[in-house]
Amino acid sequence: MTVPTIDERDELLLSCRYGELEEVQQFVEKYGKEIVSDIKDENGNTVLHMVSGNGHLEVLNYLLTIVSPSIIGVLNNSRSSPLHWAALNSHLAVAKTLVEFPGGPGVDLIDIKNDAGRTPLGEAEMAGWDEGARWFVEVMKLDEKADPEDELRLADSVEDIEVEIEDANGEIARMSISRHEGP
Repeated sequence: MTVPTIDERDELLLSCRYGELEEVQQFVEKYGKEIVSDIKDENGNTVLHMVSGNGHLEVLNYLLTIVSPSIIGVLNNSRSSPLHWAALNSHLAVAKTLVEFPGGPGVDLIDIKNDAGRTPLGEAEMAGWDEGARWFVEVMKLDEKADPEDELRLADSVEDIEVEIEDANGEIARMSISRHEGP
């Protein structure tokens, strides 16, 4: 098997960016599927970043048959995953394919924060993509609630409660709630 040149690797990334399935398939026929998972641009973007950011579901489905499932969770130099790129550009079918791919990271992808401190859900919210944000919330792992009876007993024994809330931008708001007895 011959080794692709830097220009040929760049051409593969461009083919993924523009959704050129035949060109991607020709690259794989010529150089083999093993090398595809390792190809990145100068910013650390993989073939999956390129297809995910541009919504090329057909190319994504093809690539997922030949690359290692671990590439789904690869972060670029800004610590963004292909799912971040799909969310930023409002590509629901791509986002679902990445999250639901057997053997991949699954819903854990939704919790990854990039250098801007945003998860894919945060990126969807920043982009104003309500449909995607709703879907992420529907499928993501939410902390399991404790038994309500335990929470009531705990609340009776606590004088002050400290609350931290994280917004879509990753900012933390802190609040103290005091238990007030009497009128």
